[in-house]
Amino acid sequence: MGDISEAAPAAGHSTEQEKLAAEVASLEITANEAGAPEQEKPPHRSHDPQFNQKRSDPFQFGSRYLQENDDVFEFNAWDHVETDDTYKEYAEQQYAMQRESPVSDFDKYRFNADPARWWNLFYKNNTANFFKDRKWLQQEFPILDEITKETAGPVTLLEIGAGAGNTAFPILAQNKNPKLKLHACDFSKKAVEVMRGHESYNTDFMQADVWDVAGDELPPGLDEGSVDVALMVFIFSALSPLQWKKAVENVYRVLKPGGEVCFRDYGRGDLAQVRFRKGRYLEENFYIRGDGTRVYFFDKDELAAIWSGQDEQEDIDGAVQDGEVRSQPRFEIEELGVDRRLLVNRAKKLKMYRCWLQGKFRKK
Repeated sequence: MGDISEAAPAAGHSTEQEKLAAEVASLEITANEAGAPEQEKPPHRSHDPQFNQKRSDPFQFGSRYLQENDDVFEFNAWDHVETDDTYKEYAEQQYAMQRESPVSDFDKYRFNADPARWWNLFYKNNTANFFKDRKWLQQEFPILDEITKETAGPVTLLEIGAGAGNTAFPILAQNKNPKLKLHACDFSKKAVEVMRGHESYNTDFMQADVWDVAGDELPPGLDEGSVDVALMVFIFSALSPLQWKKAVENVYRVLKPGGEVCFRDYGRGDLAQVRFRKGRYLEENFYIRGDGTRVYFFDKDELAAIWSGQDEQEDIDGAVQDGEVRSQPRFEIEELGVDRRLLVNRAKKLKMYRCWLQGKFRKK
């Protein structure tokens, strides 16, 4: 959760690092697909003068490709742009600097002991104005479009890490299903207060509650095996690696057999990670932001192992808990991809490489 605004390069870098930073700012991006002949441009290469953007008809995310003769500063964003060796070298130098200046042991305890405190402060300071409404979710996760149709029938949707409702309220605004129930849960008490105070909060369709996905209890009002779809957008990265196993177990417990997890989060090498300053490194790929909230950057294989259960060393499929045998959480990884984008500040001629992971996991 959050952005890269506070992760600017630290002052005092060596001359070599400054040189690398300058090279990153003026990278020549190579094409990742061959250009089509001018007279036979495919739809996503066509230009619409009215909107001044390359588009498909209708426009779809992921279809704007940077090609050899393109002006990189013509548009605000390009899809599927791989980072080159210069950026990778710069990133490795940054990681080395971060590791050499980790968070103090005192601050590690301070930030990890009570993470809810920092999220409460975050929402107290930012209320609902920090995030933009995520109106793109139905396109990225078609299941959300299906369950909000008038004929979808009874559906229970659980959003984990709902924040100020910037996902929940756009979904409800488009909902036509009279039997949809959306449970919006967040770790922060302040975030839940913001949702409950929203003008669109309607308890006929939505219930907002405080819930720790890595805690011992299930969300208020939900039993085991009661949820059809769980939505997790930039929430798993806020957990400590020590909490992953319990969080996956809780999601598994609350989902119905065959239930689906819609997942999106930060990927390894995202500019937000590369630009962290000294004194923000908690452990490998895990950082503390300036506002006290935490963020982890995932590798695709690592994430697949976490959710499929492959990271567990146990050889049995069940474990005895409280006198009964429970199957270990196992999700089928139906989709898991790396979303790499080049964002461009056309006025300042700046390039920003972003990396997210997006997936769909199904309870076996």
